[in-house]
Amino acid sequence: MSKVEQYITSIPDYPKAGIIFRDITSVLKDADGLRLAVDEMTAKIGDTEFDAIVGLESRGFLFGMPMAYNLHKAFIPIRKSGKLPRATSRIAYDLEYGSAEIEVHREDITPGLRVVIVDDLIATGGTLEAAVHLVEQLGAKVVKIVCLLELKGLHGRDRLTSCPTEAVVSYEGK
Repeated sequence: MSKVEQYITSIPDYPKAGIIFRDITSVLKDADGLRLAVDEMTAKIGDTEFDAIVGLESRGFLFGMPMAYNLHKAFIPIRKSGKLPRATSRIAYDLEYGSAEIEVHREDITPGLRVVIVDDLIATGGTLEAAVHLVEQLGAKVVKIVCLLELKGLHGRDRLTSCPTEAVVSYEGK
């Protein structure tokens, strides 16, 4: 068991009966929990060689920024569509009930750039899969995905087979 797991609050029957919501705000509000989360996520990168951390809005920013700072690497945000001021590349993807778009500044992702994608959660894998495609369409290489949590029952990892994927804490259910 990861030490950071003790800081995660599990809330039964939220947002509906039968679901256990894994709340990470309890990790963020505790200095020791936050340090553990960032350190354990950084350790999951291991000896992977890379140039930048790409963080997904918004919780990927919370963990990716301190990881990039500690490793003296660049941080590149992937945002929801319409949030970035310069020329962007975007990708649309399907959600369980609808669709969404994410984008990145086109000049931030260059051919040959090796990146680690960081987010808080592997659930169905749709957003992470879209981020991988977006980065790779611009010529970069995703060398690893690192997340704090994984909900194994949603099988999101099955969509992320193109690169090594790591989670600090994995839960069997949904």
